[in-house]
Amino acid sequence: MNRITIGLIPAPLHIAALRLAHWVRLRWWKLAGSRVRGCRVLVLDPHSRVLLIRHSYGSGQWMLPGGGLGRGEDPVIGAVREMFEEVGLRLDEACLVGQVGDALSSHESWLVAGTSSDEPHPDRREVLEARFFAAEDLPEETAPRVKRELPGWITAAKAARPAA
Repeated sequence: MNRITIGLIPAPLHIAALRLAHWVRLRWWKLAGSRVRGCRVLVLDPHSRVLLIRHSYGSGQWMLPGGGLGRGEDPVIGAVREMFEEVGLRLDEACLVGQVGDALSSHESWLVAGTSSDEPHPDRREVLEARFFAAEDLPEETAPRVKRELPGWITAAKAARPAA
């Protein structure tokens, strides 16, 4: 759905539908044993702060933005698309950092890094909040995995960037 179409559905109804869809999707993946391909995006602003978002569904914790990849979709292309869809950001200098799979699931998740000097504009439906934070000053409600792995992800992202 694009931003114009989304505006035709009342926000409370849209958020309720997103929560229901998320609940159904999680159960379907577990029941069907589906292998899901997705990406997480590590976005740094000019001050080296990291972009975190909070969805209207799921845990409600702050996390890296991202989303599902289409069949055969390149993770970097998917990350650029997801950034625009979720928060209206242009992702510059995007590069693939590597796979960041979850040992407890069969999901295939890629970490893509990039930069942006734009301000995020969450749709306040799927993404309730989106802000840049200093890596050493993350909000208390940040997902535990993000808190634990963010320093290593930032180091890996800097190493993956082509030399200027």
